[in-house]
Amino acid sequence: MKIQQYLQNEKIICDGAFGTYFSAITEEEMLPEKANIMRPELVKRIHASYLEAGAVLIRTNTFASNRVSLQCGESDVKENIRCAWRNALEAVSVSGRTLGEDCFLAGDIGPIPMDSGTPEEDIFREYKLICDTFLSEGADILLFETFSDLDRILPVIEAVKKEREVFVIVQFCVNQHGYSNAGISAGRLLREAGEAVQIDAVGLNCGVGPGHLYTILDKIEFPEGKYITALPNAGYPKLIKNRMIFRDNAEYFSRKMKDVSLRGVDILGGCCGTTPEYISLLKEAVDLRQVKKEAAGHRAEEVKIQPGNSSFWKEKGKGEKLIAVEISPPPGADDEKVMEAAFFLKEHKVDVITFPDSPSGRTRADSILMSMKVAQETGLCVMPHICCRDKNAIAMRSQLLGAYINGIRNMLVITGDPVPTLIRQEVKSVFNFDSVGLMKIVSELNQEEFAKDPVTFGGALNHNRPNLEVEVGRVKKKMAQGAGFFLTQPVFTLEEAKKLRYVKEQTEAKILCGIMPLVSLRNAQFIKNEMAGINVTEEVIARFLPEMTREEGERTGVEIAKEVIGFTEDFVDGYYFSIPFNRVYLVEKIFQK
Repeated sequence: MKIQQYLQNEKIICDGAFGTYFSAITEEEMLPEKANIMRPELVKRIHASYLEAGAVLIRTNTFASNRVSLQCGESDVKENIRCAWRNALEAVSVSGRTLGEDCFLAGDIGPIPMDSGTPEEDIFREYKLICDTFLSEGADILLFETFSDLDRILPVIEAVKKEREVFVIVQFCVNQHGYSNAGISAGRLLREAGEAVQIDAVGLNCGVGPGHLYTILDKIEFPEGKYITALPNAGYPKLIKNRMIFRDNAEYFSRKMKDVSLRGVDILGGCCGTTPEYISLLKEAVDLRQVKKEAAGHRAEEVKIQPGNSSFWKEKGKGEKLIAVEISPPPGADDEKVMEAAFFLKEHKVDVITFPDSPSGRTRADSILMSMKVAQETGLCVMPHICCRDKNAIAMRSQLLGAYINGIRNMLVITGDPVPTLIRQEVKSVFNFDSVGLMKIVSELNQEEFAKDPVTFGGALNHNRPNLEVEVGRVKKKMAQGAGFFLTQPVFTLEEAKKLRYVKEQTEAKILCGIMPLVSLRNAQFIKNEMAGINVTEEVIARFLPEMTREEGERTGVEIAKEVIGFTEDFVDGYYFSIPFNRVYLVEKIFQK
């Protein structure tokens, strides 16, 4: 019998937390997954305890079975997973259960702790290796748990489904307010998983206790055609003697989970802190009779709001080029030069002034606060850059809400430059997510909080990426999340302009071509050697001579900028000026005939 058939008639009780019970019955200080090989009898004993308590679905002891967590190679990961699978099978056999009749076994997969700079192909390969190892052992259920979004696992799930018929469960981890570490709401997470035909069951696990889980689920519209899972923590732990201890509240847990089950949940179990006692009481409390899936969902009342338009191009005529000018916030408390530049640009009717967010990972005045001051004192349209380097999802949402309250309606959403190597020992980057993940947060806020007057946001475009197809894919991903425009790295040559034209043809994105009027040989050499992603060619360098005066250097930079505009004016939507040393008067010279 397949698990789908079982679920047509009866809800399923899942097991509880393997790691919690492992810690409770052994004094050994080891990663639970290492016990698959080192202590197999203990692993079997834990599985047997959950089966005896009434669990129908158990998960392999493989949440952290990956190269990063186990600190090993591919062959060792495979062996760990194989041993875990066989330990669980033996526990089922010894318990007197029959796999596929009154018991089911899922290959358990947790998030691999890779940083945001890990290539997507490496991430895909690692997850695919794990899945293929389970499938080679005969698994027909794969359970992805405690994820903050779908980005890294959906491509793997799609690939697996093309090769094998397997039941896929995806579970997300959210906080008490219903948001994941990626800043995405539980409602959106379930909705996105619901749109993926390759996913069979979706739900929430970890992060919260049963009371908060019920509150979160009660506000969500469940996706149609999907089985729903709920595996909360026992509650909230306390730190006692350097160990996270959950209090014994199994009866409370079971009462709350009864309420959860009545919301139309199909698979119920426990995460951190839940032992076999919790599962036993859960089975006693819940009515396992299944209802038709059509009756399982909760329909949220739709509210349709006609959005406003605060985009920086709203008053621009058709065919006119958009003009964005970057002003760097000061590195100290003196903003006199910044304000002078802003007032100069006001007189020259630029469409928006942008403010970078501590570029190159070096401290400057906050981009949002600088934007607010300029907007308040000049009346200009402003656009702060918002990067992912310095804040986690909670702080990012807080920052975005504060910016909105203070009138910010245009943003450039970027991943951000890393902290310089020399100061990494003292200052740590955060990077909970990249620019696409941050765009998801802004997009969600536009739907939930800013619906009457949504924020217009865009992204960065790097036409100098070695594989241009990768950049085309990134642009499409950002557009799918709501990015309305793209600012590019500075363009200096016809060859770069051709690359940009190709991106435009492939994506039809609104593109503001980057223009950086270099002002001297020293400036050109610095940008070439110190600024990643900007391609200043030797031909460009050669146009600046050591003996040039300031005026001659600026004139050369203006000439190059005019050439770039000539290369691109037939296909770009505007220009994004990043001018060394805030010499914004060069914009006027560039557009002089």
